[in-house]
Amino acid sequence: MGKMVFLLAFVVPLAGCMPPGPRALLDGRKLLDEGRYVQAVEKLKLATSLLQTKTNAQAWNYLGLACHRAGQPTNAVTAYRQALALNQNLAEARFNLGCLWLEQNRPDLAKEQFTTYTLQRSHTVEGFLKLGAAQFRLREATAAEESYQKALRLSAHNPEALNGLGLVQLQRNRPREAAQHFSQALEQHPNYRPALLNLATVSHRYLNDVPGALQKYRAYLELKPRAADWDAVYATAQSLEQRLSPPQRPAANVAAPQVVATTNAPKPQITHSPVTVKTNPMPTIVKTSPAPPVATTVVKLPAEPVIKTVPDVSPQPAPAGPTLTTSAPPVVAAAPPPAKRSFFQRLNPFHRAPTAKSKVTPLPVSAIEPSPAIPSPKPGVPPAAAATPSARYTYLSPPAPAAGDRAAAGRAFAQAAQFQRANRLNEAAAAYEQAVQLDASYFEAHYNIGLVAYETRNYQQSLAAWENALAVRPDSTDARYNFALALKLANYARDAASELEKVLATNPNETRAHLVLGNLYAEPLHDPAKARAHYLKVLELDPRHSQSTAIRYWLVANPP
Repeated sequence: MGKMVFLLAFVVPLAGCMPPGPRALLDGRKLLDEGRYVQAVEKLKLATSLLQTKTNAQAWNYLGLACHRAGQPTNAVTAYRQALALNQNLAEARFNLGCLWLEQNRPDLAKEQFTTYTLQRSHTVEGFLKLGAAQFRLREATAAEESYQKALRLSAHNPEALNGLGLVQLQRNRPREAAQHFSQALEQHPNYRPALLNLATVSHRYLNDVPGALQKYRAYLELKPRAADWDAVYATAQSLEQRLSPPQRPAANVAAPQVVATTNAPKPQITHSPVTVKTNPMPTIVKTSPAPPVATTVVKLPAEPVIKTVPDVSPQPAPAGPTLTTSAPPVVAAAPPPAKRSFFQRLNPFHRAPTAKSKVTPLPVSAIEPSPAIPSPKPGVPPAAAATPSARYTYLSPPAPAAGDRAAAGRAFAQAAQFQRANRLNEAAAAYEQAVQLDASYFEAHYNIGLVAYETRNYQQSLAAWENALAVRPDSTDARYNFALALKLANYARDAASELEKVLATNPNETRAHLVLGNLYAEPLHDPAKARAHYLKVLELDPRHSQSTAIRYWLVANPP
């Protein structure tokens, strides 16, 4: 005990004699550990101005981390980049920057950083997990699968990697294989939240295993502490219980939870500088993942839009950079039961489906892409007589908008999301419009204006909204796919086909795009040769597709 007191008495005066640069770095790291991020930013700014170049790269990485945690993503990006400019081999700064890009919904930029990081640190499991997440959000299913497999080779039976593989299979519209991976993840970690909720949702929405889904939902609800989406999951479980033991009066439709990709937000790493100070991990934040592709129906059944996720943005004082969003309880409307069809109608793939109204409901954002949730397979909205099948759409071609007040726009967006969840669509549309007036570069706001307009059958407004969304993010597959569906329903068949061809130019294995193109070329464009090519591609990509039988009947009835 006496020796320990002597050492402490020796260290304190020594720290007091430390040069100002290392002293500022030490103080900044201590403030970072204590969670005092704004104060840490000021100390680390001082450190970056005083330290020598080699140590300065580490100081810039710490400054980036402090800004990152303080909700100043723009400043964090600048600091991380400066760290890499001083030392390109500083892998921790590269990892942190990749995590930040994921949080900012830029999986393309995140992928670049994690690709380099995994080359530098080829035996680090976390790098391949994050690379797989970025690739998954870019809908690069093959590459994402390879990254998750590499993670498994480094860490056998890793539940996050197994959960990621399940999401990849679901993106390929293979729910049974997805369920197997989710089950394997739970074998390794029975209380792993993402896999438990994903297995419940797949069993419920895709495999029609109501008892199995209810069992998993109940297990999820028993986990402590409660997740942010507990109420939504509880409502879904209650709905399934009523289906198994129906009450005297019909139960109202309730919301179903969204598949989530991972329990933890990307966690920036901290470099070890010459000054040894213990660091603490970032708090765990539940994030949601992009959703798998939406399967459409064959020929006469109108397709549904990809549902864009809605972030829950709490009003806060505006930080130096764009605000970071957190996830909210996912909501997906329950599908109405399909009307029964006669035997001959079931054999005819061109028979028109009942005109049930689509339930386009907002979902929580993964703070990063998108994006997408597991939707219920159901008939879409019947087309309005907006144009003749031979009509052509007059493109607005808006320029890329300038950024505005994202913090204020985020507050309007949060209000719009609440209105949309409550099915108060007119108020939701007005609030989303307010969000884009405050920040014209708000992709999610433009996207959800399109969804609300689609729900109310205002296809011209939905077309304009999705054009604006594409002006912000031209590489968004989901926005372009939705734009094509709205064109199809507005009877701009030729333009719808053109947009879907653009989707396939960058994503040649998009089953949903091939299916809708097959429908368009079969009718109303009357080009059976092209329809056959796309229908055959659907069968090649997914031989057990829900519309495979109808496609095969069409192929027999329309030989080459």
